[in-house]
Amino acid sequence: MKSSNVLTNNLSRNVAQFVAFRIENQTYAFRIEQIQEIVILSQVTRTPQVPDYVEGVANLRGSIIPIVNLRTLFGLEQKAYDTETRTIVVNVGKRVIGCTVDTVTQVIRIGKDDLHAAPDTVTGHGASYIAGFARVQDQLIVLLEVDDLLDPQKLERVSQISMPRFPNSLSQK
Repeated sequence: MKSSNVLTNNLSRNVAQFVAFRIENQTYAFRIEQIQEIVILSQVTRTPQVPDYVEGVANLRGSIIPIVNLRTLFGLEQKAYDTETRTIVVNVGKRVIGCTVDTVTQVIRIGKDDLHAAPDTVTGHGASYIAGFARVQDQLIVLLEVDDLLDPQKLERVSQISMPRFPNSLSQK
């Protein structure tokens, strides 16, 4: 009996669990231990004078939490809520924040051999919120670091990094 417990413990140490979700045509994932729950919000109360990526606040069983639209934060065109839209409620330090995504796809177990650190060329411009990448079958999943992505002091920087950049000659035409 002891040997099977040791085997189980070794297997669990070599595998990490993530919740995968899609925004546009890209799959992203958060570590499962950072997620409190996944919900369908019936109402988000807009708040004045906040950045575009902050949709507002929601009442989640008596707690008022901010809602950040990851599509907007990443500089993508806004999309109306549909039957697939979900809000992933995550813990960021002592804060609870909701993240609106296009759809939640699955809970996945990823072996340590399939996890790859983000290269410096990806994180070098302040994108420390990209924890790495994972190969799952034939797709590459972007692993996001919740604490860096949703840190209130860093949100504006994430938004600036994500906005498309065009040469001056193109933007003046």
